[in-house]
Amino acid sequence: MTDVHVEAPPDPDLLDPSLYFNRELSWLDFNDRVLQLAEDPQVPLMERLKFCSIWSSNLDEFFMVRVAGLHDQIDAGIEKPTKDGLTPIEQVRCIRDHFRAQRARIERALSDSILPGLEEHGLRVARLADLGDGPRQALSERFDQQIFPVLTPLAVGLGRPFPYISNLSLSLAVQVRDTETGDETFARVKVPKEVLPRFLRVGDERTYVALEEVIAAHIDRLFPGIEVLGSALFRVIRDADLSVSDEADDLLQAVESELRARRFGEVVAVEVEAGMGSRLREQLTEALGVEAGDVFEVEGLLDLADLWGIYGASGLDELRDQPWSPVTPPRIQPEEGESPDVMGAMRKGDLLVHHPYDSFTTSVQRLIEQASVDPEVLAIKLTVYRTTDDTPLMHALIQASERGKQAVCLVELKARFDEQANILWARRLEQAGVHVVYGLPALKTHAKCVLIVRREGDGVRHYVHVGTGNYHPTTARLYTDFGLLTCDPEIGSDVADMFNVLTGFARPASYRKVLVAPSSLRDGIVAEIDRTIDAHHAGRRTRIRMKMNSLVDGECIRALYKASRAGVPVELNVRGICCLRPGVPDVSERVRVVSVVGRFLEHSRIYAFEREDESAVFIGSADLMPRNLDTRVELLVPLDAEGVRDQVLDTLERCFADDTDAWELHEDGEWVRRAPAADGARSVQRELMARHRRRTE
Repeated sequence: MTDVHVEAPPDPDLLDPSLYFNRELSWLDFNDRVLQLAEDPQVPLMERLKFCSIWSSNLDEFFMVRVAGLHDQIDAGIEKPTKDGLTPIEQVRCIRDHFRAQRARIERALSDSILPGLEEHGLRVARLADLGDGPRQALSERFDQQIFPVLTPLAVGLGRPFPYISNLSLSLAVQVRDTETGDETFARVKVPKEVLPRFLRVGDERTYVALEEVIAAHIDRLFPGIEVLGSALFRVIRDADLSVSDEADDLLQAVESELRARRFGEVVAVEVEAGMGSRLREQLTEALGVEAGDVFEVEGLLDLADLWGIYGASGLDELRDQPWSPVTPPRIQPEEGESPDVMGAMRKGDLLVHHPYDSFTTSVQRLIEQASVDPEVLAIKLTVYRTTDDTPLMHALIQASERGKQAVCLVELKARFDEQANILWARRLEQAGVHVVYGLPALKTHAKCVLIVRREGDGVRHYVHVGTGNYHPTTARLYTDFGLLTCDPEIGSDVADMFNVLTGFARPASYRKVLVAPSSLRDGIVAEIDRTIDAHHAGRRTRIRMKMNSLVDGECIRALYKASRAGVPVELNVRGICCLRPGVPDVSERVRVVSVVGRFLEHSRIYAFEREDESAVFIGSADLMPRNLDTRVELLVPLDAEGVRDQVLDTLERCFADDTDAWELHEDGEWVRRAPAADGARSVQRELMARHRRRTE
């Protein structure tokens, strides 16, 4: 009998475009999950209104940055497809279709359920025509006294060029005719929502009317002796990405120059009120220099981001989530009448804080404030990517400088849409004597870390905080983020070396424990994946679990594909963009991808490589995206203490068990929302609030 030789099937091509989802369309899928929360009747009504606002502001930034970038590629004649196979122009067309479909859905949610539901509880967003004579008269008087004086009609004609329309501004396009000459012209009236409320409250009631409606109802007052033929609302979205040369000598000056130029970015999209006359629409499209496909007709309200103002109105607490107050971690709970001793707790061992469940104020903020007045503290070094206008952290750094300590702040001037705020803080810090460093033109410093140097005995001790989120007291109550507080000498030395790279002129050969981008982070992650594959081949129980905002990097995705092909289970909790395609036979059969989108914005990054009795777990600032790994300074820190590591792994378990606010990604690209189990729903955020609440009982 002759043996029959059967050739093994060839290894799959891991560069095949069919193995990747498009980055931009995956982001739109994330915003679709936000939209689903706005549509969900199980979500409290005011929270649904909030998700409408978030959905809208998310899209504004997406168009200003990502769609603008695609337009730049098209204008430059670039036709090269991304790794998923779509060219720039194909992506723009898909984005237009997705946006129109989502916009129709959110309008239905508002008009069919959210606004009627709120009206049943006494909160009404009304049309002017639906009000009685008294309220209309009151609004007419308000127009005369408060609104009319700040309006500036700008006509287009001989010697009057089309006015500049600022980014994200709301305007009325008006068609007028001179009754004497018969000449017709176009005029623009800006809706002054920067200085007046977008939604005007009517009397003492919870009734609101849109500012633009009041202006449109009195539009003839702006054109005395002229016939108003029609008016309609429109809104412009411009390219707002900031580009600073890698060779900029003065980074502060270069960023300020780019901020001024941002106001005049190319128009990316125009939203127009449904029913705008064809002539007005043609004039507007031509004057703004946009294609017809970039003009989006909108039913209902434009600029839903302004609904945040109504969400923030007092009252109707029964229509919101139950309030949450972060708690102080038990190890730094002070005696009555005393302040927390964070550094004392750190000397006893590593400490993990998890915001917003743990209080940022009594942990991270308290650490910096405590260090600023401690006579034994010699230096405080801090990175700032985003922060508030009046954050206590900056005041503590100023206080430290005034007390003679070396205070160093690395301010990232290129933090998108926070550039101006960071410039103002940089100048205030410099005036107070703080050593301010702006980082490198070619790189954004996105790492989140604090280094405190304290004199103890004959030497010094390093106190370090490494986090996944910004030093931003407001978002620390809204975003889920981890932070490690440690006195580990090797981590302290690593962070000190990283600061020396950023503030001086150094290039350490290697770091002891941490992973730093752009030098070692991608290689470090891939090496951990390879070690896990080797452990699996050696017969050990293995698993890879990761939590991040976005998964885009091709090399990391291919490494995860290899792990799956080797038999290693891979579980990914990706809040936003995921370019990896799970469930593909012989490629990603063992990969599971879930996304949790809920009350708090999931923002923490965790990378866990479980190899039976030997595991490596990292937290830090980096997502697995080319921009994070190649053009940013990022920092991941290992969790060596067993108790700290267990807390993070427990959170991962809860994320993957969530069946309330979780979606699962299928091979065909569809995100399917999980249904609660019959024996009880699981929600990672509710469970963590309950667990932390028990700490205070």
